[in-house]
Amino acid sequence: MNITVIGAGAWGTALAISLAVQHRVTLWARDAEQVAAMQTTRSNQRYLPDVTLPDNLFLSADFIAALSAAELVIIAVPTAALRLTLQRLVQSGVHLSGVVWLCKGFEAETSLLPHQVADQELPPGVHYGVLSGPSFALEVARGLPTALVLAANDEAFAQRIAQAIHNTRLRVYASNDVVGVEVGGAVKNVMAIAAGVCDGMELGNNARAALITRGLAEITRLGLKLGGRPETLGGLSGAGDLILTCTGDLSRNRRVGLLLAKKQSLHEILCSLGHVAEGVYAVREVHGLALRLGVDMPICEAVYRVIYDHVPTAEMVATLLNRTASLEFSQ
Repeated sequence: MNITVIGAGAWGTALAISLAVQHRVTLWARDAEQVAAMQTTRSNQRYLPDVTLPDNLFLSADFIAALSAAELVIIAVPTAALRLTLQRLVQSGVHLSGVVWLCKGFEAETSLLPHQVADQELPPGVHYGVLSGPSFALEVARGLPTALVLAANDEAFAQRIAQAIHNTRLRVYASNDVVGVEVGGAVKNVMAIAAGVCDGMELGNNARAALITRGLAEITRLGLKLGGRPETLGGLSGAGDLILTCTGDLSRNRRVGLLLAKKQSLHEILCSLGHVAEGVYAVREVHGLALRLGVDMPICEAVYRVIYDHVPTAEMVATLLNRTASLEFSQ
């Protein structure tokens, strides 16, 4: 299969490396100088400096040329850039057989999930989907075992693409629950910031386990309200991704929380990361959605107050710990 990956960040590059084992893959980046450097060094020094790009991975800064033979387009850009990328795809005039995105979050201001943005921008009849799950880019690039979910608007498309990109190191399961997969992928980043605060304040393993579990309850409440299914939210793209992002040292969102707990400013933190931390932006939309839909999400609210109301992390933790006890499972 001819596959074009749009976006040469860490995750786009890692997936391109993995897929090049069995497909003809072109990795596109908008920065021509970055592409030239990657071609010369056979590495992505900006995002994955210690990983060698395979010789059969094609690199391009020419958008039309990169898409010319694509049977599948994979969009690996931040959520904020998804709409413009879809518009550019459509305006290119290239025939779109199928589009899959990797971004996790809600569009700013509209609070739309990625598939809702795609519904507005893609022509009728184009099959699309989201690839998500517990996956650090560096580990995928190194060929370490990873399991993902591909959810699509057409179940046959999901099964066909999942089977095509599945390999011994990258296990891909098919789903038709696009909403559930996207909600899990978006909100887990918010919970990872909270987990980072928890770890940064040295509250212990018990506290982190409780936070992850209650975080999953919040994700599930919102996911069900938006039309997702409970089994999806308890699967790879929900619980699986949540556990990884809240505990792994490679998690950018968890690192945001760790540094917030050390009283660093958000501006300093984001400048030091060098990558996008989607949870910082997703929490604003999640908080607004929760209020509009009447969904109880105290952890998300606490993270929102720390980031946007500048509430000290110690006060955030005290507020959560002082909440009135209730039934673990309630309607």
